[in-house]
Amino acid sequence: MSVNIDTVYQRVLNIANKEQRGYITPQEFNLFANQAQMDIFEQYFYDLNQFSRTPGNDTTYSDMVDLIQEKIDIFEKFRQTVSMASGGVGTLPASSYRMGEIYFEDVDGSGNPTGKFVKVEKLEQNELHHFINSPLTAPSKTLPVHVKTAENTIQVYPITITSGVTCNYITRPATAQWASTIVFDQAMYNSNASVNFQLHESEETELVIKILALAGIMLKDTGMYQVAAGEDQKSIQQEKQ
Repeated sequence: MSVNIDTVYQRVLNIANKEQRGYITPQEFNLFANQAQMDIFEQYFYDLNQFSRTPGNDTTYSDMVDLIQEKIDIFEKFRQTVSMASGGVGTLPASSYRMGEIYFEDVDGSGNPTGKFVKVEKLEQNELHHFINSPLTAPSKTLPVHVKTAENTIQVYPITITSGVTCNYITRPATAQWASTIVFDQAMYNSNASVNFQLHESEETELVIKILALAGIMLKDTGMYQVAAGEDQKSIQQEKQ
């Protein structure tokens, strides 16, 4: 499930050149394409937060929370290994973009996984001291905790946990790329070297609109920008009705 990058590219060029507004090079298109893709991707999380606070409906195909979650599901990774070192230091997967829950699978007396996962609760740095020093909340293998110490590094407590840690996370979309092969001095679409948008296929029109808006700024064409921005605003209003 993805959006074909050549389809979007051809639509953008057709609209931009229909009234001789200016030419968008493949390099410029790729820059705008990835900016548009990330704008749409980031908006999912804000929209999910907003619609989660409003009453939904019983129709799966039109419930906004379900629709947004379906688009996010494409990027979710489950039970991914956290590389653990001595002292409970864990390195999160390099492809993690937004972290979900972290789990620990304990082992039995023979060192075999028990198949029982417990959630490793996240703490803020200023909470850690109180948890560690309180007999009621002191971390254990049945009640582990962690704090984030760097962008991709966590500290797990108790520090005797050095394996069996996994995480759920959301990865970011792959960098979209429209690539070409030169044939008789013309740039022809090369599907093998191109990378499609990873967004849900329903985002095709939204990608075209956002890329045109960015192109309008680059070409200093206020008309094209205003038309694209107007279409974008119309889509937002329809979603929130």
